[in-house]
Amino acid sequence: MQTDSPAASGLAVRLFGPPELRRDGVPVALPPSRKARALLAYLALSSRPASRSHLCELLWDLPSDPRGELRWCLSKLRTVLDDDGRGRVVTDGEGVAVDLRDGTIDAVQVQDALRAGLATLPAERLQALAELLARGELLEGLDLPRSPAFTGWLVAERRRFRAAHAAVLEHRVRTLEVGSDAALAALERWLAVTPFDRQAHEQLLQALAARGRIREGDEHVAAAARQYEAEGQDWAPIGRAWQQAKARHAFAQVPVIQTLASPIEAAAAPAAPARRASLAVLPFSDRSPGVPLRGGLADGMAHDIITRLAKLRSMFVIAEGTMFALAERRVDSDDSGRRLDVDYVASGSLRRTPGGHLAVSVQLAETRSAQVVWGEEFSGRIDDTFAVLDEIGNRIVTAIAHQVEVAERNRAILKNPASLDAWESHHRGLWHMMRFHREDNEQARQFFRAAARLDPTFARPLAGLSFTHFQDAFLGWGDRRAAIEQAYRAAADGVMADEHDPASHWALGRAMWLRNSEDDEALRELRAAIELSPNFALGHYTLGFVHAQSGDPETAIAEADHARALSPLDPLLFGMLASRALALARLGRYDEAADWGARSAARPNAHVHIQAIAMVCVALAGRKQEAQAFATAIQRAQPGYGIDAFLQAFKFGGDAESLVRQAMRSVAA
Repeated sequence: MQTDSPAASGLAVRLFGPPELRRDGVPVALPPSRKARALLAYLALSSRPASRSHLCELLWDLPSDPRGELRWCLSKLRTVLDDDGRGRVVTDGEGVAVDLRDGTIDAVQVQDALRAGLATLPAERLQALAELLARGELLEGLDLPRSPAFTGWLVAERRRFRAAHAAVLEHRVRTLEVGSDAALAALERWLAVTPFDRQAHEQLLQALAARGRIREGDEHVAAAARQYEAEGQDWAPIGRAWQQAKARHAFAQVPVIQTLASPIEAAAAPAAPARRASLAVLPFSDRSPGVPLRGGLADGMAHDIITRLAKLRSMFVIAEGTMFALAERRVDSDDSGRRLDVDYVASGSLRRTPGGHLAVSVQLAETRSAQVVWGEEFSGRIDDTFAVLDEIGNRIVTAIAHQVEVAERNRAILKNPASLDAWESHHRGLWHMMRFHREDNEQARQFFRAAARLDPTFARPLAGLSFTHFQDAFLGWGDRRAAIEQAYRAAADGVMADEHDPASHWALGRAMWLRNSEDDEALRELRAAIELSPNFALGHYTLGFVHAQSGDPETAIAEADHARALSPLDPLLFGMLASRALALARLGRYDEAADWGARSAARPNAHVHIQAIAMVCVALAGRKQEAQAFATAIQRAQPGYGIDAFLQAFKFGGDAESLVRQAMRSVAA
């Protein structure tokens, strides 16, 4: 829409504070019509052309001729935006847009910065953004009480930019010297924007202590306590932070001659608690016509999602009582995230249509960057209300857990390995583990071991460690017998560390299957993982994996399909597809098996055993040329690979082994 940085020349639209238009630095009078100004702002912030019908619904509350009024507003905008044959108001049939690529829009500059990531921006760019946002609230004074659709949009946009303002100030503070005048000014502004942000309070108190301004710190804590108590919130963490900041300041002023830590030093450096990603789920809103905003299906869905996410045990989830209390006070999602000091906030809405459909929109935002990291809409028919809510709830829970994991992996990969804590080491290990290369598997193992050393109570790294040994045994990357025992021991240690963690039972089930234990023992552990967390996609997948080889092929198909529905972009998707292909082959449905096998082999991280499953399935379907192409690719990837390596990796029942041998003979013929 415009260049990346403001300029004195050209056309500049200012949306923070009262809307303004400047050409070459000189103010240009905007049309006096409030709706014309609102139209300019809406189009300036839109990433794509808006339809005329949408704009009429947005800005006019049943006028006699909304399209005529829209045309009039557009003509007024042309008089101030167009010049020298340059038409900036663009109409193409039903679509309407403003083309300001040769100008600047302050709010869009902030949007672009958020999209690029505030952590990547230099200090001077953060300062410039903070100055833009400090001009005032978005479209200050431009409320349209008789246009409810525009009012809803404006409220949401103001909330979004308020969160962006806090994020910009937070990142700017990080670039400033602790205790400097600039840092104190930025911190005070940050608290003015988000007065219940605990991190802002703590950093301000640290800055005051560093400057020796103890009386001001005491006064700030007293004021914060009154403010928090008025809202029924706990201010004790702020009080503790101030005591620690004063202790650090006092310790810094006194030479320490003893070798043991002094009481002051001990108070100043408390043991850091083990970190987990933290998440708050706001109550959903029901936007169905004629339904109250609160209660009913929407609250029930939020309750269900909070309960299920808490069962995953891979993150810290705020209890529903707190979330519903904040909703009653009309605290929005961005403010909730900062008040609760959580990493992520999930929010959503549902809508029932007269045609019997239910649509649920969900988004996941990262609190400290003000970025929406994921958003999606789920839908289903309400033939059975509870069934469709259960199905959609499953998909939402799995998607949120997956997106948090992806975000945490990406964050950990950018950090120096020497500075990682247990949580970050675990996610760095996951990043390497899911690449399915021998070298990455070894790197993953080192990160998981580091995470387990840093936090012996954290079970997930032990499950990951077990998986790396499983890979060694399954893919022939090391001594099979030793790798199997190491996989079993690491998984057992994980269960001992946290017997309620589904990943630990999943890892133990896989290790028991490798040890040639009775399948019932392995299946019992895999079912325990699902009982602990019904949305644990890898548990469902591995049940399908085991049944596809020697159990019930119909169960294998059902479990593999359920795993794919829960996690359609899973790194182990190739295994879900291959398990389905094997089960179909055992049922004699060779053409279907061939298609699913080929899909599994086409996944970018599919290993040699998956290629072999695809080869077997297409060979059974009589597609010999395709099977031979797979055989060539397998030999190129792993020279000498043959039926013995394939059969050693899996535990096929008699019928499945016969099919494998039959297929291999047909390829060799």
